[in-house]
Amino acid sequence: MLSVSVGPLSLSLGQLLVMVAFVIALITGGLAGRQRQIPTASTLVDVFVVAMLSARLGFVVRYFDYYRDNLFGLIDIRDGGFDMVSGLIGTLAFTAWLLWRRPPIRRPLGIAVTAGLLSWGATFGLINLIDQQATAMPEVALTQMDGTAVQLSAVAAGQPRVVNLWATWCPPCVREMPVLEAAQQQYPEIAFVFVNQGEPEEAIRRFLDEQGLSLEHVYSDRSGLVGRQAGSQALPTTLFYDANGRLVDSHLGELSRATLAQGLRRFDAHYLTPSSTQE
Repeated sequence: MLSVSVGPLSLSLGQLLVMVAFVIALITGGLAGRQRQIPTASTLVDVFVVAMLSARLGFVVRYFDYYRDNLFGLIDIRDGGFDMVSGLIGTLAFTAWLLWRRPPIRRPLGIAVTAGLLSWGATFGLINLIDQQATAMPEVALTQMDGTAVQLSAVAAGQPRVVNLWATWCPPCVREMPVLEAAQQQYPEIAFVFVNQGEPEEAIRRFLDEQGLSLEHVYSDRSGLVGRQAGSQALPTTLFYDANGRLVDSHLGELSRATLAQGLRRFDAHYLTPSSTQE
């Protein structure tokens, strides 16, 4: 499972786990501080904000070269660029500072943050363990632009594949297309596969012509089976498969050059030739 629908929203599993951990921390902190009437909610919100800022800052520092020509992208979190390790370091450092400066809140805050981190870590580890057992590429028949059928697993077999699930009516899908178009030229040893979800070939061809896009490996999945079998309930979704057809990473939402580079790093280094990388 890659994403979960919560009402009208679709959240990646990672986003959902962070939200659940934060709620657990709020509940635990409230219970721990109730006896001495010590409120913790506002402090935990501060910890959460610092964690997100640290995670974003760590990601931006790591992939700064991809933001040099688009400084607005530094604060455009729609690309989902966050670094987990930086976020954890920021959380622990800020919590330690609060515990030092605010003795009355030490016990409830310490209990709350510990409960949140433990719940997030345990759930994250369990889901990763489950995902490692079921990461094969979906066996789905797609339709090529000439109307003939082909199995997804047969497309560029033996190469690493970046499978992008998209639709013409999806604004973030449209915005990320130039990034993927450039990448397919930049990384010739990686196959970029564009699997439209639910639309006929005529609509796809018309969209590509109108946008002036030159994409290889464009297919229609009218039934949306790829998304369902991959566990994604939102568009765009990008799946990173190694040369053996094993899922090594995924990204829910719009890709930037930086978040695409983050996913590509999961492939063997020899597929990212020095002449084509910008790092």
